Amino acid sequence: MSKPILVIYYSWSGATERAAQAIAKVQQADVVRLTVAADTFAADMFVTSDIAQKQLATGALPALTNALPNFNDYATILVGGPVWSAKVATPVRSLLTHLETFTGTVAPFYTDAGNAGDYETDFAGLVQRATVKPGLECHAGQSAAAIKSWLQAVET
Repeated sequence: MSKPILVIYYSWSGATERAAQAIAKVQQADVVRLTVAADTFAADMFVTSDIAQKQLATGALPALTNALPNFNDYATILVGGPVWSAKVATPVRSLLTHLETFTGTVAPFYTDAGNAGDYETDFAGLVQRATVKPGLECHAGQSAAAIKSWLQAVET
């Protein structure tokens, strides 16, 4: 029996959560939502961006508050998060530090407010040993066909 797929994501506004659920609906997968302390970010997008920029500048990434699974139980991990200033959101960066010894396949899926910028390049640069596959920029109402097509590309 092949190893299952993990969908693991951080969602600030709910958009990435909807994308994760759509992917999980198409692909039988375990799903884990990443969480940080409730007072880590603001409800305002611009204030949250400023907080994240300070985290990046100081290297003080937010601690994840949920238990993480054993990543070696999976062959493929689909990592979701919002695009913040054309980069990987800081909670997702925190997750990627936990994947430093994972040698399977990793692929990002991400949501943005109109411009993904260099998200996939930034993401790939944060992955140590895993094979990084092309990502999926998710939009409201993402079709099951688009998700299936992406998943096939990830699995080849």
